[in-house]
Amino acid sequence: MTRPIVVGYDGSSSADAALDWAVAEGVRTGTPVVLAYAFEWPAASGPIMPGPAAWPDAASRRDAETMVRVAAAEAVERYPQADVTASMLDGPAAIRLREKSRGAALLVVGNRGHGGFADLLLGSTSVAVSAHAHCPVVVVRGSVVSEAPVVVGVDGSEASLQALRFAVEQAANRDVTLRVVRAWNPPAPRWRPLAFDPLEIVAAERAVLDDELILWREKYPEVTMSAETVGDHPGRFLVEASRTASLVVVGSRGHGGFTGLLLGSVSQQLLHHSHSPVAVIRGSSHTVEAGSGDQVDRS
Repeated sequence: MTRPIVVGYDGSSSADAALDWAVAEGVRTGTPVVLAYAFEWPAASGPIMPGPAAWPDAASRRDAETMVRVAAAEAVERYPQADVTASMLDGPAAIRLREKSRGAALLVVGNRGHGGFADLLLGSTSVAVSAHAHCPVVVVRGSVVSEAPVVVGVDGSEASLQALRFAVEQAANRDVTLRVVRAWNPPAPRWRPLAFDPLEIVAAERAVLDDELILWREKYPEVTMSAETVGDHPGRFLVEASRTASLVVVGSRGHGGFTGLLLGSVSQQLLHHSHSPVAVIRGSSHTVEAGSGDQVDRS
């Protein structure tokens, strides 16, 4: 049994978009999809310790179970070749989805679910699973244009090299081109050395990028890959590139910044502002591969 694609679902329009993306991905790669709903009861503060505001009742749980079954059935109607099952998880969504990600090939969530503040760009669950999941995470936001290129940002870090691998596989599975971007932020004019030559830096960065792509061009000759180096802030450039992308792929953390942070500034900027779905890849993540022999508990 292959590792499934797990999609966090709560009945919101954002979750519906995530489910549709996940099922299309499952059909493309021959991967089963598990629709996971976290059944959580709100807490209320008491004089001694917090507790549930209302005790769970059987009717509410039955309603939730019916909702996820219907969502799974409707997904199969749209994609008859899909293998979709529904799963109920008890507890906070971010915690339970993180646990579920241990046995998943991919975790897919919408950018905003029910609850919270409507004007926030990204929901708390999306942020939490992007930072803590044990597998690649796709946050579905913006428009989904399946025939557009896959864009990946690389900087030589372990996470970005894993992101490159994921992006190449995505481009191959989708039969689209791959746009590989190595962006570097030029120093402010006052801090530039006298011998500063931006063209020389671009050439050096391009040489490194070409070396990184040799293996992938040989392994996936059917994938058209374009490589570019740009002197611009990586987050800003990738957000703009997302306007014409089917998917933007980044590592969870690249070079620079504070190493203790779980998400880097580039991945955070994309999660909040991308015009297309975003995949966040951790350095130790495994990737979706059709026909994988990895075993998983699909309960």
